[in-house]
Amino acid sequence: MRRREFLSALGGAAAWPLEARAQQPERIRKIGVVMAYKESDPNGQVQVEAFRQQLRKLGWMEGSNVQIDVRYAADDPAGIRALAVELLGRGPDLMVSNSNFVTSILQSEVRGIPLVFVSVSDPIGSGFVKDLARPGGNVTGFANFQPSMGGKWLEKLREIAPKVEHVGLVLRPEPPNIGYLKSAQAAASSFKIKLVDLHAQSRSELERVIATFADGPHRGLIIAPNVVNFANSDHIVALAARHRLPAIYPFAFYAKKGGLISYGFDAADQFRQGAAYADKILRGAKPAELPVQHPTRFEIVVNLRTAKALGLSVPLQIQQFADEVIQ
Repeated sequence: MRRREFLSALGGAAAWPLEARAQQPERIRKIGVVMAYKESDPNGQVQVEAFRQQLRKLGWMEGSNVQIDVRYAADDPAGIRALAVELLGRGPDLMVSNSNFVTSILQSEVRGIPLVFVSVSDPIGSGFVKDLARPGGNVTGFANFQPSMGGKWLEKLREIAPKVEHVGLVLRPEPPNIGYLKSAQAAASSFKIKLVDLHAQSRSELERVIATFADGPHRGLIIAPNVVNFANSDHIVALAARHRLPAIYPFAFYAKKGGLISYGFDAADQFRQGAAYADKILRGAKPAELPVQHPTRFEIVVNLRTAKALGLSVPLQIQQFADEVIQ
């Protein structure tokens, strides 16, 4: 080959990658998700599917321009940290967490990449963000309930079960639950109800504290949102039925499983919102500038079958205002 032809060939080869690069598909972005549910729990699966579907609507196709790796943590602290380390080893562009417990562990491991949390309580008090409007750092997301919900749960429980005199608040001993406890205590004094905080960090503790508390008349339960209660939702509903305890729950899936009444928000919809934040971040937005958001709409689901089994007559007003009544 002559020198001129050789140099021309080199020039063509050098120019080719620049032209080809414009035509090459964007690299696949990676998202790691850690859920506070057992893998077999359909509620966690529904929420993850809502996240995936919303991402597809926003143009993120798995196997084409995004890879989503999901892990289910249930209530195993050691396991959650191991899952976080495993997912970080895959080089994710973004991590998504569910619940305070999972978020606190992921936050300690995730430093250099964005972390979007979904359904956490008191994100400032829990140390996840410094400010709701401008979170700062690499963490933002969606909170579940204001501390005042403790009082509202008690009020709704009293409406559907007016004879309750002792109410146990089933919670996990972590900072966000203090707000629920204080607001429930304030409401309890006005209703002349004795409120008892029932700490439980495992399935066996749930059985013990609920069985002990149920040993008396006119009892009821408030189930707070936390990783232990998520992971044992079926068991909690069964325990309430076994001990004939009217109970109010933070999410509709409890009532649909047989719980008496739920007062909360659409958890799956909040994962759709989480997908919208993931989309913004993958396209260049900074987590520090995306405000933490609370739900703006709450829903009531009433299970009339459970009410009948407990000997309760649900007031017509509650049925009329309920978003769903299970016959």
